[in-house]
Amino acid sequence: MTRVLYVAAEAYPLVKTGGLGDVAGALPAALTRLGVDIRVMLPAYEGLLEKLERVTRGPVLQNLLPGYSARLLTATMPGAEVPLWLLDCPPLFARGGNPYGNDRRDWSDNHLRFAMLARAGAIIATDRDASPWRPDVVNANDWHAGLLPYYLRRARSPVRSVFTIHNMAYQGLYHPRVLPNIAVGPDAYTPEGLEFWGKVNFLKAGLVYADRISTVSPTYAREICAPQEGMGLDGVIRARGDMVHGILNGIDDSVWDPRADEHIARTYDADDIALKAENKAALRNELGLPALDTAPVIAIVSRLVEQKGIDVVLSILPALFSTGAQLVVLGSGDRDLEQRLVEAAKAAPDKMAVRIGYDEAFAHQVIAGADILLVPSRFEPCGLTQLYAQRYGTIPVVHNVGGLADTVTDENDGFSFSALTPAHAVAALVRACALYRKRPRWRAMQRRAMQKKSGWDACARKYVELYDELVNAEGTYGTTIAASG
Repeated sequence: MTRVLYVAAEAYPLVKTGGLGDVAGALPAALTRLGVDIRVMLPAYEGLLEKLERVTRGPVLQNLLPGYSARLLTATMPGAEVPLWLLDCPPLFARGGNPYGNDRRDWSDNHLRFAMLARAGAIIATDRDASPWRPDVVNANDWHAGLLPYYLRRARSPVRSVFTIHNMAYQGLYHPRVLPNIAVGPDAYTPEGLEFWGKVNFLKAGLVYADRISTVSPTYAREICAPQEGMGLDGVIRARGDMVHGILNGIDDSVWDPRADEHIARTYDADDIALKAENKAALRNELGLPALDTAPVIAIVSRLVEQKGIDVVLSILPALFSTGAQLVVLGSGDRDLEQRLVEAAKAAPDKMAVRIGYDEAFAHQVIAGADILLVPSRFEPCGLTQLYAQRYGTIPVVHNVGGLADTVTDENDGFSFSALTPAHAVAALVRACALYRKRPRWRAMQRRAMQKKSGWDACARKYVELYDELVNAEGTYGTTIAASG
């Protein structure tokens, strides 16, 4: 049985700001079902312990970083038989806001906070005094855990490492003066190490020092080899070659299940899909939108940032409304984009409603109540909302990039457009709205979408293969991308 330590900055339902939280909450449970002996490791953020039933105090990990120690706490992930380890260091983690900052800015000591997480993961993996349980593989996620493979390599640990990229755009960049404070030697601050244009790059550390790299879709694994999506690190990705694996994410189909979703007004399935209309009526009533029989409801459930194409959405509102559709937006992000959306909704209250913030229960209601989900991302490593939408018979209209390209087949289980321009986005929406009014064909597309298999089992099997191959591997770097989907 392979033993895996899974280190991340967030995991649903304990803490979530985006897709990383969904993956770290669901993939370990799927791996457990396949026989992997896995532990999830998170920081003990403020309020997190209150969400757990039983927490046991473990050993104190001394001097993880200069001036900082931490206690290891053990518990179990809610709703799953997955052991959970929490890194308890109140000076770094006991504060309000989200895991990375507050409403105004990121925490100025995030380099310490996440170096601490990575350092603790490496110590637990290598020091029997810290834990009698020792992993065969450490799976570090995103820049927050990017230093973990470096710490293992520096300790000459036999434990193998996988570094998973959820989004290349977020890299963890800091001034080199932080190096002594994060226990990184000056010999690693080179172009071949974690130096990046005069900064320390946590994400690059993971890419350089991990034994294997994974990312969240086959198409994104290919895209990050090129400058546009490689975000300045495409050369590093190409150098790692066949050590890079694109493994398509899944969704937790026990949480996202229209047949048993306690958050929605009316449960339904592919055989009684007409009942979905009750959720549409409830959503309109909640948001004060008029009930227009011929009007499809288009939804956006997203971070409201440029990456997600929200500026393009704002530019096409007149054309979108000319199709007869109504628009519902749920999310938060860039203050300017938030304000522009709110003002647009005020100007057209019978056609558009906006709710700023993120509410997990209301996200379910929006997905269930909408007819169409619009995902116009400039780039999208995987994306999960389009998979949630398909599961609920809500047809996605997506920009054909990254995981969106891997999960939506045009005019089969959704619609896609090849270029992120107003003209291409509007053309795809016009096609979707036209089909919406051809009810038998629309119902057939809804059923195809709902009957897709998008759970975590296929993804988990790919990770089991990767872990097993890694544990038994002799070699290191290769030369070509291996995209597994």
